[in-house]
Amino acid sequence: MTNKTYFLNSQQPVWYLIDAKNETLGRISSKIASALNQKNSTLYSPQQKKCTFIIIVNAQYIKVSGNKYKTKMYRRHSGKPGGLKEQNFSEIRKKIPTMIIRKSIKGMLPKNKTNNLLCKNLKIYADKNHPYKSLKLNLINLNKI
Repeated sequence: MTNKTYFLNSQQPVWYLIDAKNETLGRISSKIASALNQKNSTLYSPQQKKCTFIIIVNAQYIKVSGNKYKTKMYRRHSGKPGGLKEQNFSEIRKKIPTMIIRKSIKGMLPKNKTNNLLCKNLKIYADKNHPYKSLKLNLINLNKI
């Protein structure tokens, strides 16, 4: 007698709209990473294609706790000698506010091929305007993720 494992073949895509205004960076990122990976679903299976899309608006109003506003550093390297660039949180927040949340969530996802696939399902906008207004989106509270 053989055991059979049942996998749901296709899922309907689920779209979430999250307002990041006055939310703490680490707390919102961990909840979004969990929802993006569908760990909150009863049908969770790591090898299945993920059909969860998350839209984050008001990314420029994200908060950090403590003294991280001045001391948290973001580093990138061009690959050439002397190519290390460093910027603190306040500088990045002025120039590229979406990078802060994207980098935080990307670091909380699995470190394999699914990382880039899941990040494609993540849409981040600095203000409240986004091009997905025609979709029927679920406006959710972060405590329910």
